[in-house]
Amino acid sequence: MQKSQMNPAPKWFWIVASILLLWNLLGVMAFVQQVTMSPEHINLMPPEEQRLYLEQPFWVLLAFAFAVFGGTLGCLALLFKKSFARIIFWLSFIGVLVQMAHSFFISNALDVYGPGAAVMPIMILLVSAFLIWLSSKAIVKGWIV
Repeated sequence: MQKSQMNPAPKWFWIVASILLLWNLLGVMAFVQQVTMSPEHINLMPPEEQRLYLEQPFWVLLAFAFAVFGGTLGCLALLFKKSFARIIFWLSFIGVLVQMAHSFFISNALDVYGPGAAVMPIMILLVSAFLIWLSSKAIVKGWIV
C-alpha cells in the first residue's frame, strides 16, 4: 500500500488505542512513583521488599522506562496515524521482557510477593504483545502510514 493511500480506521481502533494510551500512562505514573520514592517510604516496606527495591540494578530501571515510555509514545503514534508506532512497541516489548526476566528469574520477586504477583506482569506482557499486533494490523490495513 502506498503511503498516500490511507483507509479510515474503524471506531474500535481509536477506542482501543486511547484505552491503551491510558494504560501506559498508568505505567508512567508507576515509574515516576518508583524513581521518586522517599527513603521514609522505603523504610515502611517489609524488609524483603526493601531489599528488592534497593538492590534493583539500574539496567532494570532503564528497561522499565523503555517499557512504559515506549508504550505511551507508541500509543500516541498510533493515534497520530504513524506506522513507526510498531518499532516503538517492539522497543517497549523488549523493555518489558528484560524487566520481567529480572523480576521472575534474577531477583526472585515471586518468592517475596507470592504467585499472585505474576498476574499483573503477565497482563503487561500480553498488552505489550497486543500493541505490536495492533500496529502491524493497522499498517497492513492502511489505517496508519
